[in-house]
Amino acid sequence: MTYETQILPYYHVDAFAERPFTGNQAAVIPLESWLDDDVLQAIGEENNFAETAFYLPDATGEADYELRWFTPAVEIRLCGHATLASGHIILSQNPDKDKVTFRTRKAGVLTMTRDGAKNKNGYALALPAYPPSPKERPDVVALLGGTPIETQFHEGRYNVIRYATADEVLALKPDFKALAALGDEQFICTAPGTDTDALSRVFVPGAGVDEDSVTGSAHAVLTPYWAKQLGRDSFTAYQASGRGGYVDCRLDGDKAWLGGKCVTVVEGQFRL
Repeated sequence: MTYETQILPYYHVDAFAERPFTGNQAAVIPLESWLDDDVLQAIGEENNFAETAFYLPDATGEADYELRWFTPAVEIRLCGHATLASGHIILSQNPDKDKVTFRTRKAGVLTMTRDGAKNKNGYALALPAYPPSPKERPDVVALLGGTPIETQFHEGRYNVIRYATADEVLALKPDFKALAALGDEQFICTAPGTDTDALSRVFVPGAGVDEDSVTGSAHAVLTPYWAKQLGRDSFTAYQASGRGGYVDCRLDGDKAWLGGKCVTVVEGQFRL
């Protein structure tokens, strides 16, 4: 039996990062046409990052590119950091471009721009704002630990668990196995920050990611949440994972604009 090797461009990007080994890792793989879904999923599993992003030119004319994201276990509805990483690769290769748009399957068209005026060598990414609403989740609280002061929920399966202090969030030791059994839900534990306005940790064990490093989609929920809490549309945020990362957040109507930088740490080839 013979097997013909297919070679794909491959980039490893640290997103929401000012230097290597911080922020959130994403693999970015440009395509000329879609591979079978099981192959895309196998690549995501092989890379074993929180997300692998795949993009190709958008044939519909709605956007510049079509974009999809895979964790090691599932295809997901929305990923901010891997979108930021994909836009970083495209804009780095096209210095004359200041903006890139992506058509996604479940999150609409996403826009990313250069943000040099405020954030040198940085970017601004517009995600749909997902404002949560109060909802009791005693089952979730019992598995996360601590004593939150409120819990909220967005129908995209985003849970916001608000604690009084950053120290309480930092001390959490969730039961990942039991949380994973609840399905593909995101658990966003947040409190006022110490050197930023807001701090968070994000757990997504049902999607194969126990604790995410820096989660753009979580900040699509945190942006309207904290804008309301703080009484202003712009604020700073820090996701306190082991790698950690800073996000500039701004609410603009139904959009959550997230600012950050990216670092390309590996360029190479992925062989199928």
